[in-house]
Amino acid sequence: MPLPPGYIATDNTEALRNDPSRAESILARIPAGRCGRPEDFADPAVFLASAASDYVSGTILTVDGGWMGR
Repeated sequence: MPLPPGYIATDNTEALRNDPSRAESILARIPAGRCGRPEDFADPAVFLASAASDYVSGTILTVDGGWMGR
């Protein structure tokens, strides 16, 4: 099951995060008010690896701070 990320604070998004106008524009559209961190994937991954997700199938778990729900 894929975990499509939103904007995550990694080397790949460093230029966006360091550009004040682009960063402000992006953060204004993220309900959580921040970029994700790699560790934000830990709990969803544990859930998917656990028996708690045994009846979960055919869905995408979106880890994006609310970006898709806006």
